[in-house]
Amino acid sequence: MNSSTIRSYFTDTQNAAPLAVFRILFGILMLWSIVRFAANGWIYKLYIEPQFFFSYYGFEWVQPLGEWTYLIFTICGLSALFVAIGFKYRIAIIVFFLSFTYIELMDKTTYLNHYYFISILSFLMIFLPAHAYYSVDAFRDKNLRSQQVPRWSVDSIKLLLGIVYFYAGLAKLNSDWLFEAMPLQIWLPAKYSIPLLGDLLQQTWVHYAFAWSGAIYDLTIPFLLLYRRTRVFAFALVVIFHVLTRVLFPIGMFPYIMIASALIFFDAGLHNKILAKVSEWLRISKSLFDNGKNYQFPRVWIRKTSIGILTLFFILQLLIPFRYMLYPGELFWTEEGYRFSWRVMLMEKAGYANFKVVNPENGQRFYVDNTQFLTRFQEKQMSSQPDFILEYAHFLENHYQQQGIDDPEIYVESYVALNGRRSQPYVNPDVDLTEIEPSFKHRTWLLSFNDEIKGL
Repeated sequence: MNSSTIRSYFTDTQNAAPLAVFRILFGILMLWSIVRFAANGWIYKLYIEPQFFFSYYGFEWVQPLGEWTYLIFTICGLSALFVAIGFKYRIAIIVFFLSFTYIELMDKTTYLNHYYFISILSFLMIFLPAHAYYSVDAFRDKNLRSQQVPRWSVDSIKLLLGIVYFYAGLAKLNSDWLFEAMPLQIWLPAKYSIPLLGDLLQQTWVHYAFAWSGAIYDLTIPFLLLYRRTRVFAFALVVIFHVLTRVLFPIGMFPYIMIASALIFFDAGLHNKILAKVSEWLRISKSLFDNGKNYQFPRVWIRKTSIGILTLFFILQLLIPFRYMLYPGELFWTEEGYRFSWRVMLMEKAGYANFKVVNPENGQRFYVDNTQFLTRFQEKQMSSQPDFILEYAHFLENHYQQQGIDDPEIYVESYVALNGRRSQPYVNPDVDLTEIEPSFKHRTWLLSFNDEIKGL
């Protein structure tokens, strides 16, 4: 591809309806997710009730704000509404990105791939003219109102969705998933009470069918959606796949988000029909926005900067999932580079962690009751994830220093079972964890995994 072809692509335009529909659905779903989170009492349970919160390395300063945490969720929900209707869009999407990401960073215990997806998707949307068509902003500003937007602004969303799916498929190309149907062989039989499916989910062949079809689906669905002749069939697969995963697993809003997002692959004709129907419901004139005008960035440097930032953004999205290759050892065991790499539901890890505090001045030692400091959910997450174990050890060090032990030593007796294997010792019990500082360095204080998982 020569430079003239690249320049031609970045000056090409397309109908703005797909971007407008995507903005509306994204905003509505995000508002729904915030309301749902609050209605279920999860704000208090996850971000106010606990005494201690697990932080991401480098973001220790991001903490819940007590009762003010409700204000963060309120701001996030309102900004999602403003994104949906396209009111003060640029400010709204920036506020949504910052507030949602702050919520995500408040406690590592609640990490989910789709939270990360929403954060990076909302960051991407900051640089897209999603408010140029069928929005309050476009209604109020004739200079902004545009029926055509840059093609790359729509394609960038398609590219991000393609990366998420394809990388999730690559991650499934491992021996546990393909040849042992793990962890599906653990999870699916537990769904025996589901009507019609319960008995079927007890069958081993079904577990393998789910494993292989899941890998094939993730690897192929972006290309099937891109190709016009297979697009309707592919969208039907998207709906079936995500409805099924919603029935089988408690993964919140993710299925709805992915179904709605897949509509971006359809031609503008479908999106214009959607907007026409919305116009009927709201009794507004869609034709007001159909002016045939091409969107123009306010300044040339803004357009070039946006393209430059998004180019860097996608380079990082392509590279970050492979950072695990910088570390030795089994990825599922050490989890070095596991998060933010679209490794969706590949691992069932159960652990036990018993912390021992030693006073070096008099040799006194005692064991910690984790329930004094952690919720049940936090303890479950901590007991099998090494960075959680280390962070908790440092918390215990600070706690017992305040209790009068000048330099407490913290040791842990830890066992972990991975994907149906028998549990084995996890952390070296002779290592004083207070001597180890959190970092991106290889975790030499973990004991070796006594098996091998082949694949990516």
